[in-house]
Amino acid sequence: MLATPRRVLGRVLDWWRAAGVQIRSTIAATVLQAVVVAAAGAVLLLAVSNNLDNSIDAGNLATAQGVSALVDGDIASSTAVATTESPNREDLRDAISAAARRRAVVQVLNADGTVIAASDDLRGFTPLARELPAPGRTLMLERALPFDDDPYRFTALGGEVDGTRFTVLIGQSLGTGEDTLHAAEVALTVAGPLLLLAVAGATYLFIGRSLRPVSEIRTTVEGISLRDLSERVPVPPGDDEVSQLARTMNAVLADLDRATTAQRQFVSDARHELRSPVATLRAAADIALTVPDRADRGDLAVLVRGEAQRLDRLVSDLLLLARVDERSRGSAGTPQRDEVDLDDLVTAEARRLRTATTLDVAVHREPARVLGDGHALSRVLRNLTDNAARHAVSTVSITLRRNGSTAVLDVVNDGPSIPGPDRERVFDRFVRLEESRARDLGGTGLGLAIVREIVLAHGGNVRVLDPDDGPGTCFRIELPISEFPDTPELTE
Repeated sequence: MLATPRRVLGRVLDWWRAAGVQIRSTIAATVLQAVVVAAAGAVLLLAVSNNLDNSIDAGNLATAQGVSALVDGDIASSTAVATTESPNREDLRDAISAAARRRAVVQVLNADGTVIAASDDLRGFTPLARELPAPGRTLMLERALPFDDDPYRFTALGGEVDGTRFTVLIGQSLGTGEDTLHAAEVALTVAGPLLLLAVAGATYLFIGRSLRPVSEIRTTVEGISLRDLSERVPVPPGDDEVSQLARTMNAVLADLDRATTAQRQFVSDARHELRSPVATLRAAADIALTVPDRADRGDLAVLVRGEAQRLDRLVSDLLLLARVDERSRGSAGTPQRDEVDLDDLVTAEARRLRTATTLDVAVHREPARVLGDGHALSRVLRNLTDNAARHAVSTVSITLRRNGSTAVLDVVNDGPSIPGPDRERVFDRFVRLEESRARDLGGTGLGLAIVREIVLAHGGNVRVLDPDDGPGTCFRIELPISEFPDTPELTE
C-alpha cells in the first residue's frame, strides 16, 4: 500500500534535486506567492463580508430606533394590526414606508409576538422572530422570504412603552452584498493566476539573468586544464555575490597557476640536481669496471662518499621542503608549537661554528622566547650560519635582540655583498648566485629556501640587508616573541 506513494515521492524528490536553481527558485517563489495571494484573498473576502454585514446591521439598527420611537402604548398593546387612525400610528406608517423606500422590510411585534405593524412586503406574514429581545437589546438573524431569492438580514430591537414590551424587526436583502462578494471572488480568481504567472515569469527571467555570469564562470573553468592555468573567468560589473565569486575564482586560479608553475620548476630543478651526482657515481662505476687499472680505490671511495653525502643532503632538503609545503597547505596537520629559547639556539650554533671553522664568531644575544618547532628553528639558524661561513672572509657575527614584541636575529658575514636585484631571488629554490663555488662547497641551492619557508610558517619574515658597519651581507629574521624574560643581555 505504501510502496507506490513512496516511489512517487522518491521520483518527485529526484526530479527536484535534478532541476536547476532557476527552476527550483521559480517554483518556490510561485508557491510562496500563491500561498500569500490565497491568504490575502481569504482575508479580503472575510473583511468585505464583515463590512457588508456591519453596514447592514448599522442601517437596520438606525431604522429600528427610528421606528421604535414612534411606537406608543396604544400601538404596543394592540393584538393585531390596527386600522384606527391616530397621529402616532400615521407617523409610524410613514416611517415604515420610508424604510420600504430604502429597500428595507419592517415588522413590529407586541409582547406576545403578534404582528401589530408591517411594511407592505411583509403584510400578512407570520412573525419572523420567535425569540424576542429584552428592551434595549438587539438580536441579529437571517431569514429567507418567499418573494425574493436573496436571504435577508434582520435586526430585532426590543423596546418598552408604558410598561408594555414590543419588538421592531428591520431587514435588508443580502443580495447586493453577495453580488459584491461574488465580484471580488471573480476578480481574485482571474487576477490571482495572472499575478502568479507574472511572478513566475519575472522570477525565471531575473534568476536566469543573475545566473548567466555563473554559467559563464562554470564554462570557463571547465575549459581550464592543469596544463594551462593562465586563463581567468570573466568578472561581471558590480560588487554582488557573483562578482565576489568570480574574483575569488580568479584568485584561486592564480594561486594554482603559481603553485603549479613552482611545482614544475621544482621538479625540473630537482631532477637536474639529482642527475648530477648520479651521473658522477655512474661514471666512476663505469671507469672502475671498464678500466680497473686506472681507478684508484682511495680516490674512488672519496668521490663516492662525497657524492653520496651530497645526495643525502639534497634528499633531506627536498623532504623538508615537501613537509613545509604540506603544512602550508594544511594537509599535514598543525606544526609543532613549543616554547623555544632563541638565545639557547644561538649559543649552541656559535659553539658549533667555532668548532667546525677557523672563522671569528662574534655573538651578541638577548633572551628571547618564541612559540614554534625548536628543531626547525635550529635548522634555520644552521642554514644561515653555514651560508655565512661559506662566503665569509674572516668573521661571522650573530646578533639576537628584542624589538618590542619581535625577536630580531641578524647573521652577518664580511664576505661579498649580495646585489640588490638578487636579494629576493636568493630565497628561491635551487638558486645559486655563484654556481661553481656553491657546488664545490656542497651547496644544494635549497638552504635559504628552507629558511624562508620555516620562518614564514612561524609567522615571521626574512630579508637581506647591508651590515650596519663595513662590507658583507646581513640576513635578518624577525619572529613574534611569546614572552619577555627579565634577564641580562649576554655578549661574547
